[in-house]
Amino acid sequence: MSLLIKNVLFQNTIQDIYIEGNIIKQIGPDLHVHSDQEINGKGKAIIPGFVNAHTHAAMTLFRGFGDDMPLMPWLEEKIWPNEAKLTYEDVYWGAKLACLEMIKSGTTTFLDMYYKFRATAEAVDEMGLRSLMAGACIDNFQTGKSDKCKRYNEKLVTEMDKYSSRIRYAIGPHAIYTVSRQLLQWIQAFADEHDIYIHLHLSETEGEVTNSIKNFGTTPVRYLKQLGLLSPRLIIAHGIYVDDEEIKMLADNGVKVVHNPASNMKLASGFKFKFCEMKKAGIMVALGTDGCSSSNNLDMIEAMKLASLLGKVWRKDPEAVTASEIFQSATEVGAAAIGLNAGKVEVGCLADLCLVDLKIPAFTPNHNFISNLVYAANGSCIDTVVCDGKILMQNKKVDGEDEIMEKTAQIAYDLIRR
Repeated sequence: MSLLIKNVLFQNTIQDIYIEGNIIKQIGPDLHVHSDQEINGKGKAIIPGFVNAHTHAAMTLFRGFGDDMPLMPWLEEKIWPNEAKLTYEDVYWGAKLACLEMIKSGTTTFLDMYYKFRATAEAVDEMGLRSLMAGACIDNFQTGKSDKCKRYNEKLVTEMDKYSSRIRYAIGPHAIYTVSRQLLQWIQAFADEHDIYIHLHLSETEGEVTNSIKNFGTTPVRYLKQLGLLSPRLIIAHGIYVDDEEIKMLADNGVKVVHNPASNMKLASGFKFKFCEMKKAGIMVALGTDGCSSSNNLDMIEAMKLASLLGKVWRKDPEAVTASEIFQSATEVGAAAIGLNAGKVEVGCLADLCLVDLKIPAFTPNHNFISNLVYAANGSCIDTVVCDGKILMQNKKVDGEDEIMEKTAQIAYDLIRR
C-alpha cells in the first residue's frame, strides 16, 4: 500500500509526502507518483507522531477518581484496591479508550506499564498504534510473588509473535519500594538475555528518597548502580530527585529519563525536574503524560506546554526548556529512547505522522508554528493521524470512537461498584 499526502506545510514550505508501506519514501514539491490513497494536506502542517514515553493506558478507567490526594494515600486507598478487581475485559476497554485518546491528540507510539499485558496488547493491535509494552513486576518483597512475576514475564516474552510488529515487549519493575533487590537483579539478567528494555518509576518523591536511604543505605540512583541496573536498557520515569553526581551516573550508563510534568504537579511530587542539566550531560530526556488517574488526560501537546513552562518558572529563566527543545523530546528523542526509527518527517523513517489543522485560532497568526503548537494549541488541533503507513484518523474522526467511549464508561462505573 502507498499513501500520498499533498500540499502540506512542512518546514515553512508546501510539500508532498510519499509513503510506501510503512516508510517515508519521498518528500518534495508537487510529486508525480502513483499512490493507493491520497490525502489533501491543504491548510494543514505535518509533524511526526508524538511518543508518549510513560503511560498506564488502562488507567483511563480511573480518570477523575481519587483526585486531589497525595501519592501514597492515593495509591494505597484508591488505586491499588480497585486495580485488584480488574478483569481482562476492564483492561482491554480501558486501553482501547487510551488508544483512542492518544490517536485523537496525535500520539502514535507509547511506552506502557500495566497489569494484564495481553489485554492491552490486543487493544493496541486492533487500534493500530505502536507500543513498547512493559510486563509489570511487583513482588512487595515476597518470594512467592517474585517467582510469579518471573514466570509471567518468561511466558510473555515468548508470545510476542502473536501480535503485530508494532508491539514490542519490555519488562516493568514498578519501583524500588515495591520490587525486591533479588527480583531487580533477576530482571537485569533477564533483560540482557532477551535484549529488551527495562522501565520503572524512580526518584519520584522526597519520601521515596528518604525511605531508600533508610532501607537501602543510599539514594535510588545509587542503589540501582549497586545492583548493576544502570545501563542503556533502563528507562526511568520521573527522576525528579537526583543530584549532580546521580545525573552523571545516569549519563555515563546511557540511562534514559522520562519527564511527566502533569502528574508530578498534580500529585505534588515535585517540580524541579532537571531537564537542562540532564540534556547537557547527554541524557536522552523523553516526555510522558503518566496515566489518566494522575494526569487526567493523555494529551502530549498539553504535556509539552506544562514541561516548558514548569522548566522556566522554577529557574526564573524564560530561555530554559524552549518550545523546540520540548517538541524534540516529545518526538525524535522519545523515539530514539526506545530504539525506534521514527519521530522525524524524513525519508527512510517510519511513517508515523500527524496533520495539524492550521485553520483554528491557535495558529492565527502563525509567526512560529512550533511555538503555536506548544504554547497555544492542544490535542484537538490534530486532524489526521498515520501510524505505520496506515490512516488511523482523518478529519478528526476515528472509526468506532463513539462505541469505545460508551462501552468504557460503563466498564469503569461497574468496576468501581464492584
